[in-house]
Order: sequence, then structure tokens, then C-alpha cells
Amino acid sequence: MKPTKIIFDTDPGVDDAMALLFIEAAPALDLVGITTVFGNGGVETTTRNALYLKHRFGLAAPVAKGADRPLSGLEVADAGHVHGENGLGGVVIPPAIPGELDPRPAHRFIIDTVRAHPGEITLLAVGRMTNLALALREDPEIASLVERVVIMGGAFGFAGHSGNVTPVAEANIAGDPQAADEIFGAAWEVVVIGLDVTQETLMTTAYLAALRDEGGEAGRFIWEISRFYEAFYRDATGAEGVFGHDFSAAAYIVAPQLFALRGGPIRVVTEGIAEGQTIQQSELRKFAPNAWSGRPSHRIATAVDAERSLALFRDTIVARYGRG
Repeated sequence: MKPTKIIFDTDPGVDDAMALLFIEAAPALDLVGITTVFGNGGVETTTRNALYLKHRFGLAAPVAKGADRPLSGLEVADAGHVHGENGLGGVVIPPAIPGELDPRPAHRFIIDTVRAHPGEITLLAVGRMTNLALALREDPEIASLVERVVIMGGAFGFAGHSGNVTPVAEANIAGDPQAADEIFGAAWEVVVIGLDVTQETLMTTAYLAALRDEGGEAGRFIWEISRFYEAFYRDATGAEGVFGHDFSAAAYIVAPQLFALRGGPIRVVTEGIAEGQTIQQSELRKFAPNAWSGRPSHRIATAVDAERSLALFRDTIVARYGRG
């Protein structure tokens, strides 16, 4: 089978960097573009980080800079307290990074690439959904031209997971709830990899140390950038390790058999104390007409074989980057 063409919409980000290295290493995936968005840092920071990763690890895919704020136009705080001030755990990044950005804004890059490869592009979005929403607003027909959309975001209460920035909201959705609600309203195939499964996928300190020792430059880099990230999770949750948020969405594309899914339309709460909450009306339950009526059905991940998912990540990184 031909590799799946991927546009990686991202806000690097420690776990974004891990996912990017996995995508580049996976034989089943063909990275054709990296689009950046605000989130784990301001968009200038996340774009610089994407260019840095592209240069350091020899990625061929172009980088296009995207949205710097949500659809509301309001400025929002970044996640420096989670990912470090520079978004990559405080590792030293050169002030000048070789390489140029694609001249198009991210949403236009998405539109043009999807139209150039109809039915072939999977949009893998692991940050705020703003770029995808802007692409839909400018060219709604792309919904019928993508292969599918896979996102890391949201939480639906499975395994007790309901939110990580508020009791009910996950960060990527809460960062632009209007954009998320719009992409869930579009008639394209969306698979949601949320906290329900990503917080069941723990990269322990021992796992990361083994990856450092076996995974060559990439493994050592993952160890370095995850030190700040792991300290945050230890303080916030008591976990001895880091959650495999963004790579889990990429792992779904490579090995969907590792995930259990449930279908149904999805809405996002866009105001009030539950802003950013994701709510699915299950296809298995009938209700009177409501805010979900007439919306397309999408699938959410409800469970994961975490052990096999973690093995997939480790084996892919080690096979590509080795012990060098």
C-alpha cells in the first residue's frame, strides 16, 4: 500500500515534537506539509520550533505559518508552564535557523495541497483547530476532498478523563472552541483521539530513558525536551512520566486496530463555565430533536491498547534513528 499523505497541523510543543519524529519515521506515513498554529507557544515560537525540527532532523516537508489567535480574535495565554518558555522544554535552540517558510498562510497551504491531491490527504491536527476552520470557511468543498481528519483533542469521560485545563475541557479544544465546533459540523470524516486514550498511554521515566539509550539522536532529544514536561505532569497529576497525547493520534493512522471507537455527532460548548467541553450524542441512543440533530457523525476513541501503542512508538523511533 502507498503511504498515507499527512499534513501535520501542530503547535510544537514537546509532545508535538515527539509525534513529528514518529510521523517522519513511520514507513506507512508520508509527511507532505507542516502547518503551525498558536497554542503551546505563540505562533512565532511554534513556527520557529517547526523549522528547527525540520532542519535538525532533515525533514523534507515544507512549513507554513498559521493562525496566531482563535476565531474570536481574543489573545490567549500559551502553555509555557507545561512545555517550557521556548515550547521545547528549555533546550537550547539556535537564534538563527536555516530554511524558509512556505509563503502561503497555513489554511491556504491546506486548501491547495488537498486540491492537488484529492482523496489522498489526511489532516492530522494536534493543536487548536483554527487553521482547519479557516480553510473550511475559505473553501468548504475541501471537506469532500480530504481522505479524513484525525485530531488530538477533547475528552468524553471514558476511563474517568474529562479535562486537563478545566474539569471538563481539554487544551486544544478550549483554545478555540468555536473552531472545533465548526470542524465537527463539517461533512468530512473526523476521528477524535482525546484524553480518554492519551492519558491511558503513559511514557514512564524508564520508557523514556530506554528510548534515550536506544533511539539515537531522536531518542536523546526526546529525553532532553521531556524533562521539563515530565516535571509538570509529576506536579500536576502525580504521574511518573508523560502522556502520549499527540503521537497517539498519529499511531491511530498507522495502527487503527489498537483503538476502540464510538460514532455520533459532536458539539463543543463555546461559552460559560463549561467552555471547551466536547459532547458526543452516541449513535446508539435516540433523542428528541436537539443541538446535535442534523450534524454529521464522527468517531471518538474510547479505549486503546496502550502497551502496543507505546511499543509502536518505540520500535518506529529506534528503527529509524537507531543508536547513532
